[in-house]
Amino acid sequence: MNFNKSYQKLQTAILSKLKNYLAKDLFYHSIDHTIDVEKQAVRIALNENINDEEDLFLLKIACLYHDIGFLATYADHEIEGCKLAKLELPDYGINERQIDVVCGLIMATKIPQTPLTPLEEVICDADLDYLGRDDFKIISNLLFQEISIRGFVKSELEWNLIQIKFFNQHHYFTNTSKLLRAPEKNKHLEEIKALI
Repeated sequence: MNFNKSYQKLQTAILSKLKNYLAKDLFYHSIDHTIDVEKQAVRIALNENINDEEDLFLLKIACLYHDIGFLATYADHEIEGCKLAKLELPDYGINERQIDVVCGLIMATKIPQTPLTPLEEVICDADLDYLGRDDFKIISNLLFQEISIRGFVKSELEWNLIQIKFFNQHHYFTNTSKLLRAPEKNKHLEEIKALI
């Protein structure tokens, strides 16, 4: 199997679907987030010495599908993403065992994250990579807008309290993210606490 060729076809199809059909008020769970998660996942995987061609192929596919369930539902979107992967991936020559790996990766990103394998740890850290980055405030604001519109939060104070609770419960899994993102994440937490 030519992993690169199969992936290119799949990436084109999925990104087109996300671009055309994702709700425009998904400010955080957008095509940009999907692209970012894939980029971060590959970076983290290579830093963790995960360089098997098939592993990286399945990881990248899972990144493409990890939030595609938002096309169908906001709650439990991971389950919908897994259903869609099972439906579509055989057309790209991806077998049942590989699809099971992809679904495991998608489901691991459900909050609270529950990774069981090194690959699942990578996608979990990639999904929340922004918590420890310089663009945290911009991305956090996009999520605030997205959930405000849906009535999940009523004020910035409520949002900051939710963020503090989330930060305290979250931890990175890979050594790469612990070293590179955790210190900055802790700074962001202190900044949010100062707003309360």
